[in-house]
Amino acid sequence: MLIEAHEAFFVARRSRKDSPHTTAAYRRDLAGVTARLAEVLERDAAGIELSEVSAQALRAAFGVFADTHAKSSVARAWSTWNQFFQFCVADGLAPGNPMGAIGRPRPAPLSPKPLRGERTPEQLLAAIAGGARRARRPWPERDLLVLALGLVAGLRASEMRALRRSSVVGRPGERRLFVHGKANRERSIPIEAPLERVIEAYLASCAARFPSARFSAESPLVLGSDGEGIGRGALDYLVKACFRGAGMHDRVPAGANLHALRHTFATRLAEDGANAVEIMVLLGHASLNTSQNYIDATGKERRAAAASNRTYRALAELAGEGPAGQ
Repeated sequence: MLIEAHEAFFVARRSRKDSPHTTAAYRRDLAGVTARLAEVLERDAAGIELSEVSAQALRAAFGVFADTHAKSSVARAWSTWNQFFQFCVADGLAPGNPMGAIGRPRPAPLSPKPLRGERTPEQLLAAIAGGARRARRPWPERDLLVLALGLVAGLRASEMRALRRSSVVGRPGERRLFVHGKANRERSIPIEAPLERVIEAYLASCAARFPSARFSAESPLVLGSDGEGIGRGALDYLVKACFRGAGMHDRVPAGANLHALRHTFATRLAEDGANAVEIMVLLGHASLNTSQNYIDATGKERRAAAASNRTYRALAELAGEGPAGQ
């Protein structure tokens, strides 16, 4: 059965020590396309035999899947199924890998999506600290912490949710965040006194908000309104509500939301002279090319090249600035 092969695939991956987020993403990709396969084959997903998953059926299923998913999601699902069939072939469960017959979206080049406006990060933090986000039970300390973790530590949503109280390590003035990133890659991010104070104020607000709660070193750092670790949807909604409350929703690139905070962190690093290796280490990138994109996006080299155009001299005279060099 196809479902049994899926479970065998995850058993085989246990030695790879995938993070819970990676495993959950694989399961979503397999389940999502399997549901479309069931539609194509007109039968219950639990009853599909692995031998029935032909290139033609899989191509049709991916086509239906692509109708309701973004290009990046389809590409990720293609990769997951490709790995699944590589396992099946190696384990003797399938005679071959049909994924070569399935079209795969070409990945778009990374285009950083930082918040628009030079002073937007500072204005956003000030507005939220001042209670700009409206809620039944306002929690500005928590909102400010989430924004700060994105803007000055560059954390992904999954990394924020994975933080524990024990993730803040070191002596006062030398503290850092111990972060579990993608594919179980770990990194240590130095944090300065302002973020230390934000964290301390937030922890004090937790004690006041949940007086009967017994928090331990392994309790989630970022909490939801119920005192438990914040959920993925709730975190996404929180950030969107902060943008709306601060009147800055129009400064967020389409599709970015919380990731716009991380992109702003990386872009400012590049603008202030950080090299690709430093950006790679701080953001937990797997590839140096990803980090280099932020440097390229700042356009300093391109601006210098454009400014060297001799025609600018004539344009300067027409604009009343006088010949270049005067």
